[in-house]
Amino acid sequence: MPPVADLVLFALALVAAGVVSGLLAGIFGIGGGAILVPVFYQVFGYLDVPEAVRMHLSIGTSIAIIVPTSIRSFTSHRLRGAVDTDLLKSWIVALPFGAILASVIAAVISSVGLRLIFVGIALLVALRMLFNRDTWRVGNDLPKGIGNQLAGVVIGTLSGLMGIGGGVLNNTYMTSFGRPIHQAVATSSGVGVLISIPGIVGYIWAGWGAPGLPPFSTGFINWVAVALIVPIALVVTPWGVRLAHSMSKRQLEVGFGIFLILVALRFLASIYG
Repeated sequence: MPPVADLVLFALALVAAGVVSGLLAGIFGIGGGAILVPVFYQVFGYLDVPEAVRMHLSIGTSIAIIVPTSIRSFTSHRLRGAVDTDLLKSWIVALPFGAILASVIAAVISSVGLRLIFVGIALLVALRMLFNRDTWRVGNDLPKGIGNQLAGVVIGTLSGLMGIGGGVLNNTYMTSFGRPIHQAVATSSGVGVLISIPGIVGYIWAGWGAPGLPPFSTGFINWVAVALIVPIALVVTPWGVRLAHSMSKRQLEVGFGIFLILVALRFLASIYG
């Protein structure tokens, strides 16, 4: 067991992560998982959580935190009238189904496999955001019918495997079809709600009885980390929403892209360093 002073230091690190994740939830419409997952991975490693379950626990705990932060972000964005509620209604089944599918995959995939998924998706989305041009569009409007449902399942599945609330992928999806970045960010907060709630159930099931989990864990969710971060994130999320609506489209895209690259490099270092 690490010394008490070191545990206090890491508790402070978790508190800082709560501030950052809350701001990110507001600014980018995400649940903050892109910063929480690598922070959890380091903290759980220091606490001697086995490598075999460390990444799974990081992702599951992040998913649990996304529930309240996404709800908070969604409420704030909807008050500003920026959310595409029709899109969210059309994904009421597809997104939760994808989140449950992700937990099934997480139950059998290795820690390295989960980290490589995280890195691959983060880098692709980052490059898209950094080098984005208004002329780079897949279409002029979002798909309808089966295409729309497939997109929801894919976003739900990949987000569940990364421990994020879907904003990373939904922002890219919506802007690729000509939707404004501010509308994409606002709608992504609702996407996070639809992914994270079934995701909690899935990651509890996937990790039930797994060896090596730290105290106060239910499946792949550690409730100590949740309790430390959620209150802080809820307070600062509206600050992020105000920042998002005061920033330009290009500022949001560049900031988002740089952030994702830094996270991806950190995980590559954990695999090959």
